[in-house]
Amino acid sequence: MKFAPLFSIAALATVSLFGCSNQSDNSDTASSQETTVLRFSHFYPATADVNQQIFEPWAKKIEADSNGRLKVEVYPSATLSTEDTAYESTVKGMIDIGSQVQGYTSGRFPLTQIAELPGLSNSSTQTGCMLQTLYENGTISSEYEDSHLLFMFATGPGTLHTTDKLIRTPEDMEGMRIRRPSAVAGDIIESMGASPVGLPANDIYTSLQRGVVDGLSFPWEAITTFKLDELTKYHTNIPFYSSALMMTMNKDKYESLPDDLKKVIDDNSGMALTKKVGKMWDKTDLLGLQAARDRGDEIVNIPDPLNDPDWKGPLLKGTQKYLDDVTALGLDAEGVYKKAKAASAACKV
Repeated sequence: MKFAPLFSIAALATVSLFGCSNQSDNSDTASSQETTVLRFSHFYPATADVNQQIFEPWAKKIEADSNGRLKVEVYPSATLSTEDTAYESTVKGMIDIGSQVQGYTSGRFPLTQIAELPGLSNSSTQTGCMLQTLYENGTISSEYEDSHLLFMFATGPGTLHTTDKLIRTPEDMEGMRIRRPSAVAGDIIESMGASPVGLPANDIYTSLQRGVVDGLSFPWEAITTFKLDELTKYHTNIPFYSSALMMTMNKDKYESLPDDLKKVIDDNSGMALTKKVGKMWDKTDLLGLQAARDRGDEIVNIPDPLNDPDWKGPLLKGTQKYLDDVTALGLDAEGVYKKAKAASAACKV
C-alpha cells in the first residue's frame, strides 16, 4: 500500500508527458498546413482578358500546387493600390503582389522603358520576351532589387485612336491633346507637335467624353477592355510604342516562405508566363482591330513607320530625346538600347 501513491503519481506523469508530446506533434502538423494569404492588386477590370485568362488562373494554380498552403486573393480595378503605386505598395508590404505599367511611375524604371521605343517590336510576345530577357541577363535587373520580380510582360504596340479626326501624318497631330501612357510615348507625341496628357487608364473614357483629350495611344486590346471603342472612330494602326508591365512580390514575404513554397512561386514565374500573356494579347489585339473594321471605323495602316518618309523623322527624334534624358541620369542608355535591339531580334516571332 505504501507504493500505490507513488505508482499513481508516476503513471499520471507518464500520461501527461505523452499527452504533451502528442499535442506538440499535432501543433507542428497544423502549423505546416496553415494557409498564407497573398493579396494581389492590379488595375485591370475584373472582366479583362488578362485578369480572367492569366491572373485568376495563376492564383488558382498557386493554391493547387501548394496544396492550399498558399492562397492568392486577386483585387482588380486598382482597389488596393492605385495604378501608379502598385510597385511601391508591394515593396512596402502594403500588398503582397502587384502588377503595374512601369511607365505609370515616371522616371522610376528608365532603363526598362528603353524596350518601349518604336521599331523594337511589333507584338506583345516579342516585347515581353525582350523585357524578360533583359531582366534575366542582368541588363535591367538593378531596377527591381527592392522586390522579388515574378515576370515581365508587355502590351501589344500602342496605336493612335481619336474621336473626331483621322491622323494620316505627324502633321495631323499638331495641336491635338493625346493621352500618353509613359514618358517614352510622351516624348514621341511631343515630337509630333501634339500635347501629351497623363491620365490613368480608368480615367480615359470620361476624359474623351468631356473633350479633355482628343485621342490616345493604346493597344487594340485595351481599346476594347476599357470600352473606348464606344468613343473612338478613327484609328492610325501604327506601332507607335509598347508598354512594359511587371508582376512582382514583396521580397520579405517571399523570403518568409519555406523552401517548398518558394519553389511553388518560382515554378510559376519567368519566361513561360511572359509568353503566355504575349500569345493572349496578340490574339485579342487582332480581335480589337477586326471589331473596328466591322464597325466601319476609319483606319489607316502604317506597319513600318521607321521606314516611312513621313513618320521616320519624328519617331527617331522622340527616341533620341528619351535616350539622351536617360544618359543624363548617368546611365548607359545607348548600351542598353543596343542590348534591347539584340534581344528583340532573338525574340522575333
